[in-house]
Amino acid sequence: MFNNIKEAQLRLEGVANVTPVMTSRALNHLLGAEVFFKCENFQRIGAFKFRGAFNCISLLTGAEKKRGVVAFSSGNHAQAVALVGKMLDVQTTVVMPDNAPAIKLAATKAYGATVIPYDPETESREDIATKLVSEHGFSLIPPFDHPDVIAGQGTAVMEMIDETGDLDMLLVPCGGGGLLSGSAISAKGMSPECRVIGIEPELGDDATRSFHTKTLHSVKNPQTIADGTRTSSLGELTFPLVLEFVDDMKTVSEQAIIEAVQFLFYRMKLVVEPSGALGLAALLSQAVIPAGRVGVVISGGNIDSSTMRRVLNFNLKPSVDRHQR
Repeated sequence: MFNNIKEAQLRLEGVANVTPVMTSRALNHLLGAEVFFKCENFQRIGAFKFRGAFNCISLLTGAEKKRGVVAFSSGNHAQAVALVGKMLDVQTTVVMPDNAPAIKLAATKAYGATVIPYDPETESREDIATKLVSEHGFSLIPPFDHPDVIAGQGTAVMEMIDETGDLDMLLVPCGGGGLLSGSAISAKGMSPECRVIGIEPELGDDATRSFHTKTLHSVKNPQTIADGTRTSSLGELTFPLVLEFVDDMKTVSEQAIIEAVQFLFYRMKLVVEPSGALGLAALLSQAVIPAGRVGVVISGGNIDSSTMRRVLNFNLKPSVDRHQR
């Protein structure tokens, strides 16, 4: 799989953005560690998902591209598939929840995708996509549980370690586990002593429970502010990869997530969506105690105005508010 990630990196060269790695002296002083942020909020469509979508769709045959593709997503994967479809002249259809963030829905439509809304409380996006595959012959481009998608996502950390050198610890957000799996494989291949930790919201802790019990758990439609992690469970491919390559899984509260988004906005001048701030949330809340050189993947920056207002207007407890301004 590590070789697949290296091949994906070559495929993405000149197509995906080489996103910056940023640091904060104030944060390093606060934590007593050297923290490096891989800023995938500066990736095309504003999230790491572009990497996996491009790698996967570019590998389809000419006949498959002509028939079109279908995907299901709460937002970032939807945008990525839509943009790649536009770039490669492939018809795209995306199944999105009817409560998807407005900014992600608008961008997906703007890139030319046909959007099919569904009610996540009563309908299954997987079932809807499977029916469309059967009816139209579309190729399914899943958001995480596909080897070419996982390989594409792994290129972000490969890029990061190329720039930073060896890391002692790597924190990665986890929804369905595609980014976490790919990142862990890259980290273990390039910096074997690096300890990889996946981070989830407490309200969507399926992967954390799955990791610690070695049995697949699920959480239906978790109501976390981190909408990019609302996947019900790890996948058939990502679950064993997480068990093999990830060292630990931790969860963070909704308040910790909000605190992290605020810190990134006020102190580092970065616009980051709640899902993208999970790694920093774990550090600020002490769910993870950092040591040495720590990599943190910021997975995306697609946050709509209503959510950002909610985050910035949220009054943190005094003990937590010490990080701001």
